[in-house]
Amino acid sequence: MTLPSIKNIDFRGKRVLLRADFNVLFGDGRIEDLYRIKKTVPTIELLKNAGAKTIILSHLSPGKGKTIKPVCEYLNEKYFKNEPVKFIEHSDIASVKQKIADMEDGQVVLLENLRLHEGEEKNDDVFARELASLGDIFVNDAFSVAHRRHASVVGLPKYLPSFVGLLFEGELSGFDSAFHPDHPFLLILGGIKAETKIGVVDKFLNIADKIFIGGALANNFFKAKGEDIDGSSYNEKVSVEKYLGNAKIILPEDVRKKDGVILDVGPKSAERLEGLIKEARFILWNGPLGSMEEPSFEEGTKIIAMAIANSGARTIVGGGDTVAILNELKIMDKFSFVSTAGGAMLEFLAHGTLPGIEALFKSGI
Repeated sequence: MTLPSIKNIDFRGKRVLLRADFNVLFGDGRIEDLYRIKKTVPTIELLKNAGAKTIILSHLSPGKGKTIKPVCEYLNEKYFKNEPVKFIEHSDIASVKQKIADMEDGQVVLLENLRLHEGEEKNDDVFARELASLGDIFVNDAFSVAHRRHASVVGLPKYLPSFVGLLFEGELSGFDSAFHPDHPFLLILGGIKAETKIGVVDKFLNIADKIFIGGALANNFFKAKGEDIDGSSYNEKVSVEKYLGNAKIILPEDVRKKDGVILDVGPKSAERLEGLIKEARFILWNGPLGSMEEPSFEEGTKIIAMAIANSGARTIVGGGDTVAILNELKIMDKFSFVSTAGGAMLEFLAHGTLPGIEALFKSGI
């Protein structure tokens, strides 16, 4: 998949609206995902060095606070100490226009949380036009939100020449081998969002050699088989009956519980999965196998992470909780490709495209 790249483009003197994903804060303002910031910095540096007037757009989800200012402070402390990124606290477009009117070539600013505008999530065309009026060029480097039909993702490309940043381009390249894998190919799915993972099962059922199901999605399978899952999390809207009995799909044969609730795979299941990992030449993994809210139930995920890291197979991994485990274990560099995305990764794998990608194809280049 080839999208217009920012490489070899003359940006000098141009106002570039850069969509990043800095939705990386805890509610108290602490940063929880340094990896996503780190992967965005090369695009910022390229634009800065090319003489662009870079205006960064991002959002914060509910529960993560209203201001994105701590990210600006971290960027300046870690990466741009000599030429700091300027934070613009105003959220109304008129005030922002005044603040950026005198930007110099090579200067970078970060705007306040996009979600302070109702038009962002509604993909309001008026708001998209207002955002577009701030720049000359749009660069999307937020692959992890490219599954969202929001104004800053799918609205902006209608009004500005549009490109993908280095992170976005790298994500597309990194996932290419998932559609042309070596065999044996092992797919591992965990986490809690069963509704987003079932499409990946459909997509890869005829491509993967084995699919190991953990997390809340496994509970759906247990439920469909008539097993008692007590108060364990599952999604009643996700039907899995058609997969029962398929030899490719492997479920945990034992689990670990707390107060009757399934919170992790058991030791027999982890051992069996380790065996499949040793046999595989290509491994695609999204989502932890146990609860991330209960530290004592991360054991299965950590065992599997180490097994994959030492497997020698080509490996692709994604999902915020999964990446957090790799960071904790300090094994990030042991994987062939680590995505910054979770939901967008799953949707891209299931459908081969995303709303944010389609919008770029239709942009006014």
